[in-house]
Amino acid sequence: MIHHFCRVPLWEAGRKLTAVAAGREPAELVIRNARLVNVCTGEIQEGIGVAVALGRIALVGTLPEGCIGPDTQVIQADGGLIAPGFLDGHIHVESSMLSVGEYARAVIPHGTVGIYTDPHEICNVLGMDGVRLMIADSRRAPLKTMFTVPSCVPAVPGFEDTGAAIGPEDIREMMTWDEVVGLGEMMNYPGVVSGAALPHDEMAETLKADKVVTGHWAAQDTGPALSAYIAAGARCCHESTRAEDALAKMRLGMYAQLREGSAWRDLHEVAKAVTEHKVDTRFANLVSDDAHPNTLISQGHLDHILRRAVEEGIDPVAAIQMVTINCAACFRMDHELGSITPGKCADIVFLEDLRDFRVTRTIIDGAVVAEDGRLLRDIPPMAYPDWATGPLHVGETITAETFRVPAPVGSGETVSARAIEIIPARVGNCERVVTLPVHGGAVAGDLEQDVLKAFVFERHKATGRHGAGFVKGFGIRRGALAQTVAHDAHNLIVIGANDADMALAANTLIQCGGGLCAVLDGEVLGLVPLPVAGLMNDSPVEEMAARVEKLERAWEAMGCTCVSPFMTMASLSLACIPELRLTNRGLVDCRSFEMKELFVE
Repeated sequence: MIHHFCRVPLWEAGRKLTAVAAGREPAELVIRNARLVNVCTGEIQEGIGVAVALGRIALVGTLPEGCIGPDTQVIQADGGLIAPGFLDGHIHVESSMLSVGEYARAVIPHGTVGIYTDPHEICNVLGMDGVRLMIADSRRAPLKTMFTVPSCVPAVPGFEDTGAAIGPEDIREMMTWDEVVGLGEMMNYPGVVSGAALPHDEMAETLKADKVVTGHWAAQDTGPALSAYIAAGARCCHESTRAEDALAKMRLGMYAQLREGSAWRDLHEVAKAVTEHKVDTRFANLVSDDAHPNTLISQGHLDHILRRAVEEGIDPVAAIQMVTINCAACFRMDHELGSITPGKCADIVFLEDLRDFRVTRTIIDGAVVAEDGRLLRDIPPMAYPDWATGPLHVGETITAETFRVPAPVGSGETVSARAIEIIPARVGNCERVVTLPVHGGAVAGDLEQDVLKAFVFERHKATGRHGAGFVKGFGIRRGALAQTVAHDAHNLIVIGANDADMALAANTLIQCGGGLCAVLDGEVLGLVPLPVAGLMNDSPVEEMAARVEKLERAWEAMGCTCVSPFMTMASLSLACIPELRLTNRGLVDCRSFEMKELFVE
């Protein structure tokens, strides 16, 4: 498998690198007297020099006399720490609500030199053209943006309506694109285990192209079914929420991607897979999965996750391995990335220490691209086509009456209904049966039980379909929230305690082309416009962070206390993870994969 993520391929650079290492020709860049975090051996080496030419590392160790010429850029490390540039092995850029260019501007100063991104969010809305758009966007920034093409569009066929569909023929074509390194998370794990044709055909097209299949094993099952899934080709998985899940995957040769994002904070539990067991950590990665703009501004990216890993008891050098060589090896790219060794891409970070992991300098392909928290390169603007920024196609006029939930015929003063109960900071949820009041032939939410109405409207093809349900656990006492970020189909989702506020929130997003909105007593308290596919905005990360922060304050004003509430809300329709979800077609039992009635007899 040939990759295209270094400035000059090794077969063109080999003779020059040899000459620099032997002292016959000067390097373009030299680092002197560094303390090297050697991720190959798990040690820290003192007094190390590094020579770079053509964007690759020529030498590590003692610098020969002829290595430095009059035009060589020399960086005196003065005993400071250097490590390979950080790699995020599982991320959805769309979840940051930023364009790829702005995302790059946000993360590079934090030491991130490369990401493996699955654009299945935009693909669900815009199909293969959306993936092409993300790739075009990525070219304006120095961040190495490696794409895994979406495998599950729609995520759960027959249970939701999306803007597009992807099949094996599409996978075959996208595997020929230079920027593509593998298949995005194969969420249809029941289909894989049962031998269904579609997921196996998609995985086969990936394997025939000699590329990596990334996984999504959300079941708490470490028995034969997990082996069946791995045997089909799944190489990694970011869905472990228990230490035993991550450990079982590593023992079976699957890379366990330990997740710590803005919303899904699994590291506290899954870190125990390595801290409480004497196991080799080579099959462990650290990943973010999602990272909101205010998180990137206030806490950082992989540098933040490294701090969290050390807080949970993971050895600092092992943690760095998890975002460098382990990640590169997972994607079979460790011959190019992930270590400061001869021949590899010269992607290097300078660190103050191995506790706070403050990054002072980031080098990509031998060029200093960030220093002291600031990107040194301008990111040119991106011109988005009209088809990517058009209006929502809801297919019905939404009023307060739209949110009326008729009671079953013959109901008394109360009814029993299924409700989705959220689990704060977790992607999973629980099915609950709640008793709700009936007023005037309609079922209402119950704030005393913390139960709100929830609706999902199809917004891609104007079908007019919508699903109704109830959600428990947000703590909201008044108002309403609406989003077009609603995994994975990204239809328009609305929750609230007030039908009029729910209608205003929905219509506000319809008018602005999508985003996130909070309404209280007829007033819009917070709005994050996301005009690109209803998912992203090309505004500067600082501006987006401020908007998201204002939205979070609106949630708090409504009484919400849960972590990252809009990401939690976005997962209410994620019909591939247990237990109960709501799509535009209704309630989906994600254990048996069948539709469920809202009311229980």
